[in-house]
Amino acid sequence: MCGIAGIYSHGPVAAELYDSIIHLQHRGQDAAGIVTYDNRMHKEKGVGLAKEIFNDDNIGLLTGNIGISHNRYPTQGGFGHGEVQPFWTSVPYGIALAHNGNLTNYNDLAAEVTKTETRYLNTTSDSEVLLHLFADDLHQEVPPQTNEEFFDLLCEAVIKIFQKVTGAYSVTSVIIGKGLVVFRDPQGIRPLVRGERSNGNGGKDYIFASENTMFYALGYKPKGTVLPGELIYISEDGSVFSRRLVKKEFNPCIFEYVYFARPDATLNDVSVYRSRLRMGQNLAQAWKHKNPNKIPDIVIPAPSTANTSALSFAHELGVRYSEGLYKNTFIGRTFIMPEQTERKKSVRYKLVPQETEIRDKKVLIMDDSIVRGNTSREIVRMLKDFGAKEVYFACACPPVQNPCFYGVDMPTKAELIAGDMDETEIEKYLEVDVLLYQNIKDLVEAVTRKGNHYIDRPCMACLDGKYVADDINHAKTIEMEIMRNDNRSGNQPQGA
Repeated sequence: MCGIAGIYSHGPVAAELYDSIIHLQHRGQDAAGIVTYDNRMHKEKGVGLAKEIFNDDNIGLLTGNIGISHNRYPTQGGFGHGEVQPFWTSVPYGIALAHNGNLTNYNDLAAEVTKTETRYLNTTSDSEVLLHLFADDLHQEVPPQTNEEFFDLLCEAVIKIFQKVTGAYSVTSVIIGKGLVVFRDPQGIRPLVRGERSNGNGGKDYIFASENTMFYALGYKPKGTVLPGELIYISEDGSVFSRRLVKKEFNPCIFEYVYFARPDATLNDVSVYRSRLRMGQNLAQAWKHKNPNKIPDIVIPAPSTANTSALSFAHELGVRYSEGLYKNTFIGRTFIMPEQTERKKSVRYKLVPQETEIRDKKVLIMDDSIVRGNTSREIVRMLKDFGAKEVYFACACPPVQNPCFYGVDMPTKAELIAGDMDETEIEKYLEVDVLLYQNIKDLVEAVTRKGNHYIDRPCMACLDGKYVADDINHAKTIEMEIMRNDNRSGNQPQGA
């Protein structure tokens, strides 16, 4: 899971791409990069948070009115500077590309790029492979002369990518002398939204991003989503070309609504905030049905993704909502930290219980999800250390039982607490008095209840084992898990 943005503007875009990275920082804390162009390509990237990488001096070197940016969240262990996006190649034209997702047939594609197309891969990133596939299909002996001809060539190239590439991918790209290009995999697994604003001269500026969280700050108005299988091209003169090249079922990732997206985002024309309110509402109804004699004195969210669901859960039960765990906002999101030991260690640094809200009370903790279980268990221990009489645990997401191969750091089944434990065993492991998970039907209802979203069925492979791109079987699962474990042991990671 990463954050990407692409901007076409009447003025310099570097500062706005930096602002976009800041607004998408929650989607990737490990690295960031920006590419802009005027007559040539300008690049700046680094490891760490955006504020640690960029400054007035290097942003000032990123000249040009078209550009793309990327926040990196590695799905497989550590990585080096070479894996930081965007990637670029000089042939043809000069192309830079940023990608959010995971390609599940990476090994086959890498072999094709290096052997058949005789291109050199400098990393094991699937984003670099995607760049070279795209570049090779755009390489023509007689380059197209008009915007219309180039758009037709883009359509041919992206159709070939749709035919070859499996997995999840939302893409932004800049092409020297041509403009800004964006496209999204045929099932729309990873998000990609769009916005527009007037440039004051009768024309428009355009933005595309993983979330619309920066639109208001930058003066853009939301214009919906890039459709699954859609290609959009903004030429240098501001002409807009778009075409939906492939139409399949629309299967956006449900975990975006559960955890990853900021609550103020609208993804696939569904409000993340409203969907989380409905998650809490549905779960509270289930709680009252299953545990009518276990009413908590207080509902406390595991901050801060669960705050919204906990608020509606408490309201539905008619009990007090309290932020009984103070979160140190200067520590990053523990779920997307690259190592388990670092993730576990950070929990007690990040969360501090407020004793007056906890002691001698029946406390219900509301969390967005339980993935590995370590954070949840530490939270329960904190509450007991601070005198909770009873501890209940409600989870807005059903049990995460399967690895995600589409861009979320759920790499192997063995690491998932629900991978080999049932709910009774998890309840015992967490040492809680009552554990309640959301069921899949109620989660889907919470996400799809409102809005003109046209979602056919969310991708829930991590919950139900149904990989929507029809690209995962037992052999592929073993291959992907071995590759991820090998990467953790010292090789470079594959994945955005």
